[in-house]
Amino acid sequence: MPAGLRRYVEAIPGTPLPHGILGAPCTTITDVTEDRIHELNGVEWRALGCCPVLDWPDPCNDESPGGAPVQKEFCRPETEHASPITVYAGAECSTLGWTYEEARAHAEATMALGEQHALEAAFWRNKLAMEAEDLTPAAGPLSIAQGVAVLEGCLAEQYGGVGTLHVPAGAAALLGCCNLVREDPETGALRTLAGNCAIIGAGYSAANTGPGNIPAAPGTAWLYMTGPLVIRRGPVDTLPDRSGPSVNIRTNDRRVLVERTYVVGTTCAICAVNVEVCS
Repeated sequence: MPAGLRRYVEAIPGTPLPHGILGAPCTTITDVTEDRIHELNGVEWRALGCCPVLDWPDPCNDESPGGAPVQKEFCRPETEHASPITVYAGAECSTLGWTYEEARAHAEATMALGEQHALEAAFWRNKLAMEAEDLTPAAGPLSIAQGVAVLEGCLAEQYGGVGTLHVPAGAAALLGCCNLVREDPETGALRTLAGNCAIIGAGYSAANTGPGNIPAAPGTAWLYMTGPLVIRRGPVDTLPDRSGPSVNIRTNDRRVLVERTYVVGTTCAICAVNVEVCS
């Protein structure tokens, strides 16, 4: 076929990973309405489930007669918080190449495809890596099966409910080697044998840092474990909302910005462990 001008066609569409932070069926996502828009500035709450429920010993079986009477323990709940994360996508083009409507559509499509990746990376860097307890033994990284076991034990000691395993996409294939997670046929959620939910994140893989945001050593990856996730999601804002202000008259370039704010909350425990991804 003779060479000639290439024909312009539609962009190749994409689909975010189905088990990411916005796709996992066990993540609770709430779209914030106008009357609650202030929640996008951040929220705080009194932690539930972090205080232990204890058994009361039978005084008839007390083996230390005459000792001090056993006192029931009371726990003062801690106040937890979640801060806002704003993700954005910007489109820039010459006014000779794109109309405002085309630039806006491109920026909005970019946001729809990439916002999960950006949210995962930000949540990893700003929350998981900054607040986690490192459970990696002094001897070095564990196998992924051992790592999951350590993390689930950490969560179980601090929280009695279903939690969330956070796995970089680059380590996800190893979860199948030992049947560490299975897909729930009814909900599509990935769950460990203990029943915890698993999130597999492309943004997690892009970050892959340990506590303190120290980069993972070659051949290793970091896994995190938290309580359940509750995500508040704001509306998509497109700026500007009309053609005129989008043009820089000095350069004749057009810019359109799309952004959205999220608030991602979790509770009680954040545990981390370094695992081997190649041997």
